[in-house]
Amino acid sequence: MKVLVAPDKFKGTLSAAEAAQAMAEGVLRVYPDAEVRTLPVADGGEGTLEAALAAGAQEHTTRVRGPLDREVTASWAMLDRAGIKTAVIETARASGLLLTEPSVQTALAAHSYGSGQLIAAALDAGAQEIVLGIGGSAMTDGGSGALCALGLKIYDGGAQVPLGGAGLATAHRIDASGLDARLASVTVRIAADVDNPLHGPEGAAHVFGRQKGADATGRQLLDEGLQRWAELLRQETGAEVNVPGAGAAGGFPAGFLGLTKARLERGFDLVAELTGLDAALEGTDLVITGEGSMDEQSEYGKAPMGIADRAHERGIPAVVVAGKITLTPEQLAAHGVEAAVSLLDLARTPEDAFAQAAKYVTWGTQQALEGA
Repeated sequence: MKVLVAPDKFKGTLSAAEAAQAMAEGVLRVYPDAEVRTLPVADGGEGTLEAALAAGAQEHTTRVRGPLDREVTASWAMLDRAGIKTAVIETARASGLLLTEPSVQTALAAHSYGSGQLIAAALDAGAQEIVLGIGGSAMTDGGSGALCALGLKIYDGGAQVPLGGAGLATAHRIDASGLDARLASVTVRIAADVDNPLHGPEGAAHVFGRQKGADATGRQLLDEGLQRWAELLRQETGAEVNVPGAGAAGGFPAGFLGLTKARLERGFDLVAELTGLDAALEGTDLVITGEGSMDEQSEYGKAPMGIADRAHERGIPAVVVAGKITLTPEQLAAHGVEAAVSLLDLARTPEDAFAQAAKYVTWGTQQALEGA
């Protein structure tokens, strides 16, 4: 029997790789002779780098400017796919919210310069394709900081504007003449799992600014900066960047949509391609997936449901193991899920539950196979 174990992370408790290992142990307790393959996955945000490394990518580290200028060491990866050197970068590693203490001041000042430095490092290493996972950002700068690291200059009346979202509100012109020429020939693929536009009531500042520390006044200033940024990009390139998805990660995609050949892609589909999920499903008898919380958001682009759907298309039963599950059995069944286990329903504390993950996945395995 061939079993594919492909969970996302259990945020704050287990990485996707750790969850996969626990689930694989559970399968082998019941079926010691099973051929079990683990394939950690992600939906294009945090965890994308880990998924690439599990798929055989080589890890690199680079010292970069963090979102508030303090230097940090950020990891990224290079994956050789049929002779194509693909760099995998999580912007959160260089410009993430976890690198700040959210406040009004930090929300206005945070920038993506370090993420641009990671892109430059990948170009230096010979990357022909760059995949950007863009969850968990600290900044609301429309990707302007990253592009400044790659040679862009943004001016107010005469001087360059300061990095950060607030600085964009005073911008009057951009100079792209010094932008790294290699960006013209490299493929930039941005994984986005939200449909928010760059600016406006549903844009990056108003929807996501609060979690970064911005108050109502700060969110308005950041939104004005993003509107100004969109106008400058339109004047420079003719591109309209206030499009669905451009508001992800503080509007990070917008600058790249305007000044490079970047394209937005559904996060899970992009990670599935990188990790070879479709090939891993071939010949598989059972799929086990899961994440920390299976809720309404799980039905909209999240990895476990994407995996269950692909298994269902192939007639492969799927088991879900999650910290908690608020979806109904009918909702799960619509995605081909044969059995589901909520760990928090089976233990007093999260720690107890995750310690028992290997034990309880065996029950789900048996249920799925009995129903298959």
